Amino acid sequence: MAKKAKKQQPGGTPATVALTAAGVPFTVHSYDHDPSHPSYGEEAAEAMGVSPDRVFKTLVADVDGALTVAVVPVAGQLDLKALAAAVGGKRAAMADPALAERTTGYVRGGISPLGQRKKLPTVLDDSAGRHETICVSAGRRGLEVELSPADLSDLTSAVLAPIGRA
Repeated sequence: MAKKAKKQQPGGTPATVALTAAGVPFTVHSYDHDPSHPSYGEEAAEAMGVSPDRVFKTLVADVDGALTVAVVPVAGQLDLKALAAAVGGKRAAMADPALAERTTGYVRGGISPLGQRKKLPTVLDDSAGRHETICVSAGRRGLEVELSPADLSDLTSAVLAPIGRA
């Protein structure tokens, strides 16, 4: 049974603070996070009643020794070879979760591409452009922010590339 998403006033996380400071229009959606749910992203899509191809997960990878953020639809997976190619690298692997948390300032399942402690190179899957708005983590589990893909790309200086796969 899907949980009802609650709309919440913007506030509080580094991601929403960054969006507010940039003057970008966005909507915050909150829901009660279930720690036993097998997928943070799918849980968010279900709770908000949004198609999983409009909800994007933020993953941190190591590309040739440099941490890189990948933002892909929760309905698919990250193509590590495509991510490496998108940033001119040769090899990519998922980053150590503890290192990703320390570097971004967020916890796993709540890592946002916005307002990170250390701004990392970011690649946004080009499928985002098919949607007027997409949802990404707002910086904690159970909190999503909805905004235009163009605004997300601008604020993160993201490269757009086909890095997701079904």
